[in-house]
Amino acid sequence: MKKIFVSLLFALAAFSVSLFAGREMLPSVRATLPEGGVTLTVARGASVSRVVGDLAKLGVAPAWQLQLLSRLRDGDGKIRAGQYLFSPPQTLGEVFDALETGAAIQLPITVVEGSTQRELYAQMKKLGDDSKQFRPDTVLAPEQWAARLAVEPQNLEGFLFPDTYFVAPGGNALHLLGAMHKRMKQELANAWEQRAPDTPLKSPYEALILASIIEKETGRDSDRPLVGSVFVNRLRIGMRLQTDPTVIYGLGSKFDGNLRKVDLQTDTPYNSYTRDGLPPTPIAYPGRASLRAAVNPPKSDYLYFVARGDGTSEFSRNLAEHNRAVAKYQLGR
Repeated sequence: MKKIFVSLLFALAAFSVSLFAGREMLPSVRATLPEGGVTLTVARGASVSRVVGDLAKLGVAPAWQLQLLSRLRDGDGKIRAGQYLFSPPQTLGEVFDALETGAAIQLPITVVEGSTQRELYAQMKKLGDDSKQFRPDTVLAPEQWAARLAVEPQNLEGFLFPDTYFVAPGGNALHLLGAMHKRMKQELANAWEQRAPDTPLKSPYEALILASIIEKETGRDSDRPLVGSVFVNRLRIGMRLQTDPTVIYGLGSKFDGNLRKVDLQTDTPYNSYTRDGLPPTPIAYPGRASLRAAVNPPKSDYLYFVARGDGTSEFSRNLAEHNRAVAKYQLGR
């Protein structure tokens, strides 16, 4: 009986030592990884044992080490779905840290300021088709975005913030749109709080519309405030905005790159030459600088501007000055 008891003590001690070694030493064991690393795709709902088996097949470590470590970890034991890249010199502990925190591969997608929802849709569709960055069933036409996200307004033109975002391969495009919409709501709210007390804009949405026009009118940060002042001055005195980008937006697919006189004379809801005030919706995604230029531009008495041809604009106070600037910079006189 005494021998059995001693044997049990030795077995218990050996188990305790193994347990301690597994908990303290296994996490620091270097994973066996090639120089270029290995990629592991974890399906939604995959079990820990399935993932451990896949790691063992990739040669990351012997199956027994991975199984033991997965059972001894202090985390919640849940493995997050996604595509992971494991590169040397990662340890086994770092491998499981990534799997449990969801630190999957993240690929950048840059939505440029001034782009439209049609352009964003084409961008996401191309990324989905070419590099499988998005699941095809989540890349929906812009007309469906608001309903699927359960947000207002129904037309999300302009209501997504342009920036660089990171998305896991095979991700849900609607999640990206949701993040962009939330970001724009925050940026717009921040800008509206800083609006000038005497702004003619009646709501944050009107500010978004004007900001989108400013965004399309100039790519030069230094010009945006004065461009904003021109449009705000026009709104104050009831003068039509007379801005080409709104006409082009209203033409849609009919625009062939050449804006003609007849286009300026053809009435559409977006023709700011034939209609007073702001168009019914934004015409592009504005950045932070354009939002600020819309709600709080510098004080000026400018009512006109024309492109100089070098990316900057010439600003004028009256029609006579403007005509001289057009003759100089547009007609070469």
